[in-house]
Amino acid sequence: MASSLWRQHILPFSLILGLLAVATIAGDYFLHWLNLVWVGRYLGIPGTLLIMLSLTYSLRKRKIMISGNPRLLLAFHEFTAWLGSLFILIHAGIHFNAILPWLAVMTMGVNVVSGLVGKHLLDRSRRHVQGERNGFQLQGLSKPEVEQAIFWDALTLDAMTKWRKMHIPIFMLFVALALGHILSIFLFWGWK
Repeated sequence: MASSLWRQHILPFSLILGLLAVATIAGDYFLHWLNLVWVGRYLGIPGTLLIMLSLTYSLRKRKIMISGNPRLLLAFHEFTAWLGSLFILIHAGIHFNAILPWLAVMTMGVNVVSGLVGKHLLDRSRRHVQGERNGFQLQGLSKPEVEQAIFWDALTLDAMTKWRKMHIPIFMLFVALALGHILSIFLFWGWK
């Protein structure tokens, strides 16, 4: 079971996060190696647009948008948010020019980790509770007995489903910091 937990949840989580880190370092390295550092400066724009595009899943989930398959939109959300984050991380590079952009990048990083943790832990917990429920039903327990037997796990699962209540405020903080960064760029840009 521990091997299964590792293989099914911890390893994919680690690989996705590790791939983001390696791709960021490699992307920044190659831009420097090819003398194209200026490209990194502009990767923040498509990165931001990809993150904005990833919100189509949230719009569909809240019924603001009525078309689209929720499963496909979730996969699209995960991919575009990951790719947008990659572009923004390459944009940030290893340069420390101002505190506001770095606060935005750190908040974005926390939000990415929050999304991955929520996805992987919530999925694992749902399957665990359903497995317990099925096991107790196979033992012949009545529905009230099953619900009583899994009460604490079901209560924990219910609490975990509220992880979005943290994920969304972290995202909103990221948006505020990113907008502050974008506005400061426009204010202090050399428009000559």
